[in-house]
This record gives sequence, C-alpha cells and structure tokens, in this order.
Amino acid sequence: MNYRRLLTLSFSEVVAGINCMFPPVNGLRVLMYHAVGTPALGDELGLFSISPNLFKQHMTLLAGSQNVRVVRFEQASLDDLGCRVAITFDDGYLDNLDVAAPILSEIGIPFTVFVTSDFVRNRKAGFLSPEALRELGTFPGAQIGSHGASHVALTKCDESALNNELISSRHYLEDILGVEVRKLAYPFGAVDRHVRDAAFMAGYTLGACSFSGVNSLGRDPLLLRRTEISALDSGRVFRQKMHGDWDWYRWRSQDPIFL
Repeated sequence: MNYRRLLTLSFSEVVAGINCMFPPVNGLRVLMYHAVGTPALGDELGLFSISPNLFKQHMTLLAGSQNVRVVRFEQASLDDLGCRVAITFDDGYLDNLDVAAPILSEIGIPFTVFVTSDFVRNRKAGFLSPEALRELGTFPGAQIGSHGASHVALTKCDESALNNELISSRHYLEDILGVEVRKLAYPFGAVDRHVRDAAFMAGYTLGACSFSGVNSLGRDPLLLRRTEISALDSGRVFRQKMHGDWDWYRWRSQDPIFL
C-alpha cells in the first residue's frame, strides 16, 4: 500500500474510495436536470445550466455503470431490487431537444421532460415551441410530462388556480402530442398533501418533487424523490450522487409526505 499517497488524499477522496467498495443504494433514483448549454430561468448563480460536454460525461458514466440500470421514469417499479436510475428535465428548454436529446439518443438512455405549458403556448424564447415539442416526442425513449401551466408554486394557489394549473397544462400537452400525459413535476418542488391529492384528482399517476433521495418500496408514486444535478457536479460528484453519498442533503427540507 502506498501510505505516502494515502496521506495526501482529501477526506472526500477517502470517502469516495471507501464507497466504491459498496454497491449503490437500492431503489429508484430520479435525476433532475434543467437546461443544457443555455441559461436557465431565474438561475442567477448558474447552477441549473450544465455544459453539453459535462452532461455527456454524466450520461457516459451512467451508461457504463455496472451497478446501475437505466429505466424510463414511468416504467420503474418501486422496490428494493437493485439500483435503477431515471433521467428527467424540468421547465421544457429548447436545448433539451437541440442538445440533450441527441446525446441521450446516441447513448441509448430514455428520458422525461416536464414542460411548462404556457411557455409552449406563448412561444417563450429559449423554450420548446409546439412544433419543437412534437419533434422531441419523436425521439426514441423520450417522454413528456407536465410542469404546470405557468410555473408557479402550486402550494400558493387557491383551489381554482390549482386545478387550472394541473388540468389545463395536461390537456394542452395531450392535444399537441396526441398521447396521454399522466406525469407531473411540481414547480419549485412545491407540493404538500393537498396539492398531491389535487394532482391525483386531475388524472396524474406519477409526481416528481425536489425532496432528495432514492425511492424504495412503499414510496407514494405522486411524491417521488429526485436527486438534483447541478452545473458544478464533476464526474466524481455525479458518481457519488448516483451512489447515494449525497442523500443526506434531504435533511435541508421536510419530506412533502408529511406536509
């Protein structure tokens, strides 16, 4: 053993080395991305727009992992039999079509994009248009979900506004795509039991929040945890997040299942 080299390692490097000896946490891990190569909405710190090269590095690492199975978001069963990873994007940026989709298609990784329907309807600059959304839906492995109608925190909506956010966005996307839309990501991760129940009544069967961690047997499918990936996540940090080393981050907030 090279003891001199061992003494030069940082604490994080030592921890990463130890964790490599153990398999990743079992369950469904849903990774959350936003923009790829273009500015993200309200992202003053530049955390939510990952470079195309780093994104491709992440996906290559994921595809080459021996202990992880990549799955479609909507097809993953909630059990503890191995580690499964699903890729999701929030907001509906145009770069999800122009940059991310070709990379994912080339590597053979399925993905889900949660779209803010008013951005599409109003042809908001930097976001998917109706035509671009239809094109995205034709990519192998691509699935579309709702991110609400106007990208507001659903927990702050009154009953009428909440129902409009959930129902109008789903119907608009279904009209464009010609397929059912039953998947939802809550904007800003803002969800509680009331919003969750409203989503169920609006016809959604899967819901993704921003509460960190892995999903195991018994997790509410309308309150699925996600692991946020930022523009600062190197390949090493990405492997750590897939492994579960950053799941402690969930303690910064409360699980919406209790709200």
